[in-house]
Amino acid sequence: ICVIAHVTARKMPTLHRHEEDKFFINAEGRKESVPSIHDPPTRELSVVVPSYNEEDRLPLMMDEALNYLEKRQKQDPLFTYEVIVVDDGSKDQTTKVAMKYCKKYGSDKVRVLSLVKNRGKGGAVRMGVFSSRGKKILMADADGATKFEDIEKVEGGLKRLQPWPNQMAISCGSRAHLEKDSIAKRSYFRTLLMYGFHFLVWFLCVKEIRDTQCGFKLLTREAALRTFSTLHIERW
Repeated sequence: ICVIAHVTARKMPTLHRHEEDKFFINAEGRKESVPSIHDPPTRELSVVVPSYNEEDRLPLMMDEALNYLEKRQKQDPLFTYEVIVVDDGSKDQTTKVAMKYCKKYGSDKVRVLSLVKNRGKGGAVRMGVFSSRGKKILMADADGATKFEDIEKVEGGLKRLQPWPNQMAISCGSRAHLEKDSIAKRSYFRTLLMYGFHFLVWFLCVKEIRDTQCGFKLLTREAALRTFSTLHIERW
């Protein structure tokens, strides 16, 4: 496996954008060029929501997230945000559902990036990150598995990592403390697969992070640029 990985590896993966992926549709229905992560940040927080066939679950997540963000902005007028919904080539009405929030809150706060071709979660998150304007960038799953207000916990984790080397830091959400509850809802086979996967991740990759699969991660802009510029695998 190591030999094959070495032979087939490329030094730096290329990010291919279809022509349609270079634009988003604003609240008025017009095309606008997507910003670039290489530009200076103009928002405090960008929330990237990768979505594939999420027309049913997305509204619950968006309602919770936007209610929290709007409330926070009223308390602190200096706090600015944007939510980027990345429709990863869905076959349902995900884009249409997301556009309702764009029209309600304005395309300066909610943007919908509809990808021509399904890339997988990694590719969808990267496209959203590379189109973001925030000083900090949050990955958040469309299924609403994590309470959005828990962002304050990952923000606290990010602060505790200071000083950040070269302004780079990542704070990962974790549901490891809920593992016993999740096991009760799974079959024995799925539980076995879960433990097997956790062992492989622990043995081959990272030992300090108990829950690598929680889709709630907060990155500084510099860390996001470095991380997703070197992403080789887009599917998952």
